[in-house]
Amino acid sequence: MQTVTYNIYSINEHPNKDAVFNWVRDNWHDLNQYEVDELIKSLKALVSNIGGSLDYGISQVPDRGEFISITDYNREALKELNEKIEEYPLTGCFWDYEVIKGLINRELGSHCLKILHDSTEYVYSDEGLTEMLEANDYYFKENGEFRVNNTCITK
Repeated sequence: MQTVTYNIYSINEHPNKDAVFNWVRDNWHDLNQYEVDELIKSLKALVSNIGGSLDYGISQVPDRGEFISITDYNREALKELNEKIEEYPLTGCFWDYEVIKGLINRELGSHCLKILHDSTEYVYSDEGLTEMLEANDYYFKENGEFRVNNTCITK
């Protein structure tokens, strides 16, 4: 039997934070997927309230041919929703405000996708990753590999 000993570090005490950031970026590709899901919920709730046809292709990563389109909707219903916009009247998420404003201003796709892509860029930035790793109390080996329970997750 062999015993292997290694040190583990939180992100704040890690001697090679770049190794951790690289490992996370190479292995966790869905850190901002919840934003995509929340945006889609708000879009579907919007169409449920104003009618019309929703079509979309959304990715947290830009330049993948993303688009958002709502056609043949009730403009009066949209105006009524806009009057209640501060109440987040669709799902209760901040995306409610953004999808209503985006459609009112006739820039729904570009508006929402810019917010989503900017958010994803932050989530994967050193600062965003540090916040997430601190909040979840994650630990990493010196080479940057994530440690779960008593197991290291490697490529």
